[in-house]
Amino acid sequence: MPLARDLDLYLRHVSIERGLATNTVAAYRRDLGGYIEWLGAQGVSEASEVSKQQVSEYVRELGTREETPLTASSLARVLSSVRGWHRFLLEEGRLETDVAREVKPPKLASRLPKALSVDQVTALLDAVSGDDVQALRDRALLELLYATGARVSEAVSLNVDDVFDEDIVRLRGKGNKERIVPLGRFARDALDAYLVRARPVFSVRGAATPALFVGIRGQRVSRQNAWLIIRAAAERADLVAHVSPHTLRHSFATHLLQGGADVRVVQELLGHSSVATTQIYTMVTADTLRDMYTTAHPRAR
Repeated sequence: MPLARDLDLYLRHVSIERGLATNTVAAYRRDLGGYIEWLGAQGVSEASEVSKQQVSEYVRELGTREETPLTASSLARVLSSVRGWHRFLLEEGRLETDVAREVKPPKLASRLPKALSVDQVTALLDAVSGDDVQALRDRALLELLYATGARVSEAVSLNVDDVFDEDIVRLRGKGNKERIVPLGRFARDALDAYLVRARPVFSVRGAATPALFVGIRGQRVSRQNAWLIIRAAAERADLVAHVSPHTLRHSFATHLLQGGADVRVVQELLGHSSVATTQIYTMVTADTLRDMYTTAHPRAR
């Protein structure tokens, strides 16, 4: 089927030539697979037959369908995938016009990332204290997430050799881009305790692995397992409603900016390609300042 063939070409392009992460390629596959299936149901067999109206109708239908309609952010992501596919086919000479180029994504509400307070982070970390091997591993993982602002996927992808010079960690972000991030004393101490007293116990239970964080069967800790570790700690700290997979990353950025760090330094530490992405955290700190001002100033209200 021509549409399926064109999809395979695009997925090979983003995977091999652009070097996008496996999870990103899988997201493209899901988004575009649904789009192609919908086009087939409309009687479209080739990309050259697609009209601008059909692209718009597809996006509209995803947002208004009765069963699990997509949110504005999800619609924007799907449309980005669709537009990327059409643009690729145009550049490859498989299309004469790009009908998806002028289709606009839905407006997104400005949403501020949720961050924990310093006391809440402390409570979360204290919820994984203990001397048993599992507690030592979980504490090291959470301390590293908060100390570096790493995404969960970046943390579980770390190998032992990615921690070097005692207080530096090498993270691999989106597009396999590397960045160097310092480790604070608390994270370094937690990692030392885990590496000396816990990881050897886990690692002998499975095949040899370079993974930094290892599960009870000796295998690399997965993203899902890391999320369960964070969730369990949040429950013990009574913070379930406030914690998501990105919470410690958001808290890392917010607390740095509150402490006076330059936004471009935070951009480098987070691995953002654009400073505009990082600047949303300045809105968080400004919101906090506004609340404090309103509460404390005698003529604020």
